[in-house]
Amino acid sequence: MYPIRVFRAQHSGAPVTDAPSQPIAPGTLAGKVALVTGSSRGIGADTIRYFAQAGADVVINFRNKAPRAEKLANEVRELGVRALVVGADLTDPESVAAMYAAAKAEFGGLDILVLNASGGMEAGLGEDYALKLNRDAQVSALQSALPILNEGARIVFVTSHQAHFIRTTPTMPEYLPVALSKRAGEDALRELIPALEEQGVGFTVVSGDMIEGTITATLLERANPGAIEARRESAGKLYNVAEFAAEVAQAAVDPVPADNTRLIGDVSAFATEDASADE
Repeated sequence: MYPIRVFRAQHSGAPVTDAPSQPIAPGTLAGKVALVTGSSRGIGADTIRYFAQAGADVVINFRNKAPRAEKLANEVRELGVRALVVGADLTDPESVAAMYAAAKAEFGGLDILVLNASGGMEAGLGEDYALKLNRDAQVSALQSALPILNEGARIVFVTSHQAHFIRTTPTMPEYLPVALSKRAGEDALRELIPALEEQGVGFTVVSGDMIEGTITATLLERANPGAIEARRESAGKLYNVAEFAAEVAQAAVDPVPADNTRLIGDVSAFATEDASADE
């Protein structure tokens, strides 16, 4: 079993600096609790910041970077909210169950669950790791959370255009295993929508283009120099981490789209399945 470490971060005494602007009005999420997987850095960390700025208590999940997660917790506590930091590997069901148990013990339940953690480009983790993390672990994480979701809870699944449109639009070979596994995860989660709706839980997929400043973008650029600039020229603009995280956070409070999908940024280079079928 993955070792669980729970931290109740104390005030650091340092002021919050360089806080991103707030997409959700202050106080909107007062009394709510939000958990974001993979939230010690990047998109997940900024999503936590937005929720905290809106008044939510937060659960920060990390896999192996406890100090970074604790630093974020100290930062958001300066906003007057509570923060629980829990180490959990999403590919370990017992680890995930312990994370939810800690969240329930601390806060009583969850109002928002953001499935942000993903991977598959890391070296040395096995050929099946991408599918294990991006499909199997996502489904398990959602299903394991159901008993502690409060009435009217919202779930957000974070993906990329390169994965969302992979059935109709090819992507870089370096990203293909991730794209295929994330699309498989999205499909598996979508199958749960009817059951979620019966329980009163809203589900939204948030898909974005390449996000500048992420680990994935860095790895792709390293493997395929010029890839980011080429995509930026094609799209006209690429979102940065804070901008995309704002969309993720907003998706947790906005009405659920009719197709459960929130597409962020330009999608003109990606063929939809309907368009592909008409060709």
